[in-house]
Amino acid sequence: MAVISIKCPHCDGELIFEPSTQQYKCPYCGSQFTQEQVDQMQPLDQPSQESETADFSGEETSKDTKSGQEDMAASASKDDASRDGQNGEQSTDQTASPEEAVVYTCPSCGAEIVTDATTAATFCYYCHNPVVLSGRLSGEYMPKWIIPFQIDRKKAEGMFLETVRKKRFVPKGFFDAKQIEKLSGVYFPYWMLDWKGRGRMQAKGTKVRVWRSGETEYTETRFYEIYREGNLEFPELSRNALKKANRILVEGVQPYQQNGAKRFSMGYLSGFQAEKRDMEKEEFSAEVHQEVEKYTANLLRESAGGYTSVTPQNTDIRTQKEDWEYVLVPVWVLTYKGGNGKMYYYAINGQTGKVCGELPVAYPKVGIVSAVITVAVCVLALLGGFLL
Repeated sequence: MAVISIKCPHCDGELIFEPSTQQYKCPYCGSQFTQEQVDQMQPLDQPSQESETADFSGEETSKDTKSGQEDMAASASKDDASRDGQNGEQSTDQTASPEEAVVYTCPSCGAEIVTDATTAATFCYYCHNPVVLSGRLSGEYMPKWIIPFQIDRKKAEGMFLETVRKKRFVPKGFFDAKQIEKLSGVYFPYWMLDWKGRGRMQAKGTKVRVWRSGETEYTETRFYEIYREGNLEFPELSRNALKKANRILVEGVQPYQQNGAKRFSMGYLSGFQAEKRDMEKEEFSAEVHQEVEKYTANLLRESAGGYTSVTPQNTDIRTQKEDWEYVLVPVWVLTYKGGNGKMYYYAINGQTGKVCGELPVAYPKVGIVSAVITVAVCVLALLGGFLL
């Protein structure tokens, strides 16, 4: 398993991607670098990427001169064994199941770190240097796009504290200093689908007219044959590609502004954690097609306006284009285990700042407040009785 750390050319420290500047900074000497400069620093066995903007339609906003990304990534898995030996790393099983642990060696301090089979980037818990497990994101697991973090850690902490401090019954331990240290920036895997097709609908329609003349009420019903046909496009259908329980975090902070996506580069992962997908697009195919057919049928039905009733007789929907793209999206994540043993999740969209989560409740606080209110009501009742 190859481990990547992007080194500062001035002091050999590990570079960190900063969301606030969209550049890379060395925390030791303070040097800053652009994405283009970092791409040039990458090892020869890593692909260089262009900072393009995605529209998820299978086309790119700038002309795609095919880099060696796919070819280099495909060869990466074949060369893992030789590179592992050169880096002095412990060999790992590339076919490990998601339940199995994987051991890798930190290139900075030599510590052996254990992680699960879907983690693609993490920190060394001893020297705190960021590392990227390149073997997890090579070949078919190399994302095509990434939506970089726009919200940095300081801003995410501020947003978290602003929210929870307004909640009177949240346990203090949920937002103390040790808990806030657990706030982690994580890239989650997603499948994005651009679907184009054509739909046809045959239906029966009616127009009913009612009027009165004197004492008599008249009803006129006209019957129509309705035919609708048109091209349809759903450019940003998305599916979470991670089976883990914490997948609810990234689903709760949707949507993302997908025009902010960039061509994937390993450098964006530096300073953050990342998960590798463990669900393939084929697992979503039937579900997505049902969703598309439902949306299409509704659109065709809504296009037949001006009728009292419309009853579809036959609907035909055909796919003309179906492009799936593998994308990483940013989320600030915080978890908390309550006194009842339940795990609570709190998440912030790393691009837009949308918040999602279930906050724990300190029931002793609730009990104290209830007791105070009860006593106050009793005192007022007693005073009212004496006054009477």
